[in-house]
This record gives sequence, structure tokens and C-alpha cells, in this order.
Amino acid sequence: MGFLDRLASDEIILGDGAMGTMLQAAGLEKRHAPEEWNLTHPEKVLAVHCGYIDAGSEMILTNSFGANRFRLAKYGLEEKVYELNHRAAELAREAGDALVAGSMGPTGEFFPPLGTLTFQEAREAFADQAEGLAHGGADLLLIETMADLKEVEAAINGARESTDLPLVCTMTFDTKLHTVMGVSPKKAAETLNSWGVEAIGANCGTGPQEVEKVMEEMKETCREAVLVAQPNAGLPRLIQGRTQYDATPEVMAHYALRYAELGVRIIGACCGSTPQHIAAMAQALGKPSTL
Repeated sequence: MGFLDRLASDEIILGDGAMGTMLQAAGLEKRHAPEEWNLTHPEKVLAVHCGYIDAGSEMILTNSFGANRFRLAKYGLEEKVYELNHRAAELAREAGDALVAGSMGPTGEFFPPLGTLTFQEAREAFADQAEGLAHGGADLLLIETMADLKEVEAAINGARESTDLPLVCTMTFDTKLHTVMGVSPKKAAETLNSWGVEAIGANCGTGPQEVEKVMEEMKETCREAVLVAQPNAGLPRLIQGRTQYDATPEVMAHYALRYAELGVRIIGACCGSTPQHIAAMAQALGKPSTL
């Protein structure tokens, strides 16, 4: 069943958890772009996808969050935008029976007066990324972890230039229930919904409790919108030299049920989460899991 058919069925779609967290555990070093592993260590990327599908994920994100020309340029990989995104989608498709969402994160650059990024440059970068993901076999595109509505608009425009795949957009509200660029959940819901994307919501942030508040505000603002909740597994803490997140699988399962009660249709997790978190969420939502 395709993504739009799943949305029409009114069933909850269980997403996956963190990719970067799992790749770092598998040995990824900071001097390498996570997306580079699509070419150099495809078996490790594939293993992460398979782990989430085993845990119960019905929709998995491609390993392409930072695979736009601006972020890749920091690693000397800006000429491999198409190849890295195409392979990211292929690997997710190879993993098994799950919807493949092409992950598109922010450029990491700023529009004036904070930076020099132009709308056209951003739009072209997202168009290039979307093309690779679409040709690699993505079922939809997830424009995620955004803080600036202007950048979201550039991503939507760029994606629509390259493909007619369904679009989902999530922003990150980690500054007193606003994005770092000052966007409120209400403003985000009104604007994103007006742009005709298939679903809107929040990801990342400070944890599941914050995202619950965002979901409440978005639901109140746009009752007809399809909502997405993919919070971090709490806050990161440095313990014996290693970063650990403080939301246990049981905590994430608790909030998965809270989101479901609010009518959220796509529920997953972000930074710090693992297949164990997703398995607990699957069990809470009454979905099958082999973990």
C-alpha cells in the first residue's frame, strides 16, 4: 500500500528512529559525512534500516539528511549530491517492506541578513537532492528539522521541480516552543498547511514532552491537517565520555500513545533513539515487532 493510500486508511504509520546515532555506534567518525557511508559502507547503512523494520517501523528515512550541496561541501562531496541521494533511497528500498521517505534536512546556511544564501540557491540545492531520492525509489520526501519557513518554502519548491512525490514537512521547536528563527507551532501549521503538503509536524527538539505540546497547538490551529511527531529520545547527556539520551524506550512508548490520542498519524523518533525505542513504541501502538 502506497503512502497516500496509508494516509487515506486513517491508520497510524510508525516511523523509524535515529540514523546518525546508529551509524556513530557502528564506527562513523565526525570527519566523515554520514551520507558518505551510502557508498563506502552500504552494508552498515542497510543494517540500520533492517533493524528498524524488524523493530516495527512501517516508514524508514533515507540516510540523506545532510546530502545537499552545501552540507556535502564541508566534506568535499558536493559533486556527489545525486549519487549519494540515489544510493540512499536504493538502500532503504532494499531493506524490506516499508515506505521509504527521502530525508531532506536544512542547508546549514542562512538567508540575509544572517547569511548570504539566496532563495534560488536553496531551491536549486533541494531540487538536486529531491531528484536523486526520487530516482532512487523514495515513496515520499520528508523535509525535516527546519527552523526557517523561507527555507521550507525553498525545499518545497525545489522538490516540486524535480518530482511529484508526496511531501511531508516537520520543523524543530526547541527554543521555548519556537524554532530558533522564531516560528511558533501555530504559524508553522497555518503556513505549511497552506502550501498543500500531505502532512506537517515536529521532529528533533528537546524530547517527547515538548513535541506533545507542539502537536496540541498544531491540532488546535489546523484540525484537518495530518500530523507528524518524531521527537528526540530526550536530552543528550555526556556520561563517561559518551553521549546518551535520557528518554528510555518505555518513555517513548508512553508518548507514542499520547500522540495517538491526539490524532497524530505518523509517529516516530529522532536523535538518540534506537530500534529498542521503536520496538517499545510498536508494542504500545499494537503493531508487530520482532525485537
